[in-house]
Amino acid sequence: MSIEIVDFGSFGLGKNEPSAIEIERISTEVIRALTDIGFVYLKNTGIEDQKIFEVMDICKEFFMLPSNIKQQYAHTVDSESLGHGWIAEDKERLNPERPADLKESFNISALSPHVKWPIINTNPEFRECLESFFKMCQQLSVKILEVIALGLGLERDFFINKHQKMGSNKNPTTLRALYYPSVQKSSMQDHQIRCGEHSDYGTFSLLFQDKTGGLEILNRSGEYVAAPYIQNTVLINIADLLQRWTSDKLLSTVHRVVLPKSEDKMCKPRQSLVFFVDPDNDVIVTCCNGLQKYPPIPALQHIQGRLNSSNVTKS
Repeated sequence: MSIEIVDFGSFGLGKNEPSAIEIERISTEVIRALTDIGFVYLKNTGIEDQKIFEVMDICKEFFMLPSNIKQQYAHTVDSESLGHGWIAEDKERLNPERPADLKESFNISALSPHVKWPIINTNPEFRECLESFFKMCQQLSVKILEVIALGLGLERDFFINKHQKMGSNKNPTTLRALYYPSVQKSSMQDHQIRCGEHSDYGTFSLLFQDKTGGLEILNRSGEYVAAPYIQNTVLINIADLLQRWTSDKLLSTVHRVVLPKSEDKMCKPRQSLVFFVDPDNDVIVTCCNGLQKYPPIPALQHIQGRLNSSNVTKS
């Protein structure tokens, strides 16, 4: 089963209210894909490759800094920053049965004047670029929340009302810039990969990846299939809380990032940007279709529990 590509143009950034026909088409196609496999590519969202690769280039400048410099901006977990900052390679293990993941990252959670941002002499616009991209992703996410609600037959603002505080310390939604460095096979541990098997924690995620490849998703047959880069698309995947919200109608699918099989291709690094959309801190997630398949759960409690289990080293 392949991942569907849905033309999201009528709901794209900067677009006016779509027609009733377009609302029906897009919401139906999106829900079908998210029911079948939990992933969908959206095209014509208003976020194009030029912007995505510009953000990746600026992030790469940070990742190329010496570790002792990056450590000055290590992620913190206080109430103001919500995990903002750098996470070093080998500090996170998304599959506890594997060695640590072969990646490093920089998290942007709260658009607050109090969080610490790197100063990159070669590109002083690091903060401005990432905050701007965060806001673009936030705007697109609101439109996706609306489409999902409409596709499920709910009030169009059902989910929007539970994601009002993105970008503040009252909501853990996070933009994560990821860098997967080149790898020498001789330095790898057995069964080590770039990102271990996992499902995402919150509502859904927006994934922007480069052309390197390696992302795989677990289909209904229990097989991992590639989810490659497709030009000018955003890859959306359902996360655990939205699966719970919908009594398992929408699937939070397990996925991973593997290394190329040939050793020469392992030398090529990989980059991605992920916008993890989470409910506001005070939201209680209750099944929205009346089935009561799961008991209510505080969204923040669930997300914090999953983050703690990923073995992030606290700074």
